[in-house]
Amino acid sequence: MTQVLAGVDFAPVLPPWLLAALGAVALLALLPGLVRRPPEGGLRLVPARGLPLRALVFALLLLALANPRLVEETRETRPDIALLVVDRSASMAIGGRAAQVEAARAAIEARAARLPELELRTVEVPEGGGRGTRLYGAVERALAEIPRARLAGVIALTDGQVHDIPAEPALDAPFHALLPGRPGEVDRRLRVIEAPGYGIVGRTVELRVAVEDLGVANPQGAARLTIRRDGAPPRVESVPIGREHVVSVPIERGGPTVVDLAAEERPGEVSTLNNRLAITVHGVRDRLRVLLVSGEPHAGERTWRRLLKADPNVDLVHFTILRPPEKDDLTPLNELALIAFPVRELFQQKLREFDLIVFDRFANRGILPPVYLRNIADYVRGGGALLLSVGPEFGGPVSLAQTPLGAVLPARPQAGLGETAVAEGAFRPRITQAGARHPVTEGLAGANPPGEARAEPGWGRWYRHLRTDQRGGVAVMETADGAPLLLLDRVGEGRVALLLSDHIWLWSRGHDGGGPQAELLRRAAHWLMREPELEEEDLTARIEAGRLHAQHRSLEGGPPPEVTVTAPDGGTARHRMEPAGGGRATLEVPAGQPGVWQVSDGRRTAFAAAAAANPLEMADLRADPAPLRPLLVATGGTARWLGAGAEPALPELRRVAPGRDAHGSGWIGLRRNGDHTVTGIAALPLLPPWLALPLVLGLAVLAWRREGR
Repeated sequence: MTQVLAGVDFAPVLPPWLLAALGAVALLALLPGLVRRPPEGGLRLVPARGLPLRALVFALLLLALANPRLVEETRETRPDIALLVVDRSASMAIGGRAAQVEAARAAIEARAARLPELELRTVEVPEGGGRGTRLYGAVERALAEIPRARLAGVIALTDGQVHDIPAEPALDAPFHALLPGRPGEVDRRLRVIEAPGYGIVGRTVELRVAVEDLGVANPQGAARLTIRRDGAPPRVESVPIGREHVVSVPIERGGPTVVDLAAEERPGEVSTLNNRLAITVHGVRDRLRVLLVSGEPHAGERTWRRLLKADPNVDLVHFTILRPPEKDDLTPLNELALIAFPVRELFQQKLREFDLIVFDRFANRGILPPVYLRNIADYVRGGGALLLSVGPEFGGPVSLAQTPLGAVLPARPQAGLGETAVAEGAFRPRITQAGARHPVTEGLAGANPPGEARAEPGWGRWYRHLRTDQRGGVAVMETADGAPLLLLDRVGEGRVALLLSDHIWLWSRGHDGGGPQAELLRRAAHWLMREPELEEEDLTARIEAGRLHAQHRSLEGGPPPEVTVTAPDGGTARHRMEPAGGGRATLEVPAGQPGVWQVSDGRRTAFAAAAAANPLEMADLRADPAPLRPLLVATGGTARWLGAGAEPALPELRRVAPGRDAHGSGWIGLRRNGDHTVTGIAALPLLPPWLALPLVLGLAVLAWRREGR
């Protein structure tokens, strides 16, 4: 508490207007004493002898009525507040910056505690995600709780890489920046100019990148760029510094392809964190070419055509065999309305251009010679996809199982049954235990619950299927008595699906409640064409919100596998995955490091690209006051370097008066505002009645005597 003379004020006894009226009357009373008529005539301005004393009497009387007082205030001084802003963004963690800033923070807090009438508040600026360092925003939020009349200044411990400084800052107190390190730092960065998110399978994509040296006046020369794709052996290219460079990456499969780019380290650079980039390119197929060959006409003949034509990414070539050789009546070809089946062109010349071949109730009636059927079998072994939807013809002598194509089929008609292999009778297709885990049939609407033997499916009935001997593959659907109904098999590099009934079309017509016909056939077709999301034996990984999500999928039972996670810096950790149902197991772990993460179960390896959490922050890792210049100039603050030693070279803290320079050689200033709260007021009358009355009477008598002489 301090007592301060605040000044003089008035507490008039009469209203101000009445005092003004009395003053006017006093002037009128004094006027006759100013103007007199001499003996020689006329008017002259000659004051009477007692006029000054008379005027003093009136003035003293009016002053007494105005009641002047001497005011003394009792004040409680309110300390000024200074902000210490500590930048905790990602770039402040490189090198020894974090330790240096922490030492500087402790020293500033200790020095500020010794300054009188100063309160220091510390504000931390967290990592800003993809928005960069939001230091000015943190200052504004802190100022919302501080009276501006008490703000002494702001001291920021930062590297200067701030991304929210306005063009015209509204801060009205000194802002000082203390930067770790020394001026003249250099940094090499690898910058992506253009990187497509998708690429066509079988083609290459071009990544446009540039290697730049920041802080170098005239960067010259070249740097080595190491390129890795999905863990394959690296290749090295020479990249000119500061110029655009094109990197070609082949896309060999569908799904994500992870490309790891690393520029060689520059001697003396601040950090190599931004020398490396991980880019994900998703492989997609351009136009899926499908060959559909329909054989004997039947009620569901157009099922496959409708399904494939509904997909805009499918180029469908469809032939229906309406005129088998035994129907040849020697009519000249130029008189036929039907075209000849282009056997040689489709099954020899352009066979490998198709992504999927579908035979719908096709019977071998001599249309396809054995050499062409052998070509189809070789096409499957070499990576092709084949789907057979069969009916009664599969159990007879014209069955494709009796041709060279039978070598790649997962089932053959039961031996000795011949055409009696066809089983007639109503049944509801069931999902097998393996089918409940297989992505083609897992989770189909209306399916029987897995593990419940007596539970009935909720979809419609079929009325015919083929009795077969299963030789390979996985039965994902079965009849009520356990006979295989839909078989999926891998043959060599290719895949085969065999649907042992021609009654799936009943579902599309809504018979007996219908069923998921379109979804089932779509999944089967896309599994055959290696859609990554439908792989039944797979390990995938992705990065989302700074966390690694891995998924393992398998038809095999047993406990979830244990996987090895390899971080971009080479560190490894073993984790047990958690069961997720449907043959899946999942894992979720933090993934803070940018770069390529690997997950391996011993047989398969998955890659995931983690981009820098804050690309704006990683774009330039130098400590540089340039981004802060608008704020420093507007507030009269300054930027100082902490040096490269373990002990920061801190400037002295001083208090300065408003309007004075806020920095000088070896010191930075915090404004002294002098804000206070008045807790009491004492008023001493300067002209109390006991004093005013004798003075007025005395002066009046003195004026009377003066005028009476």
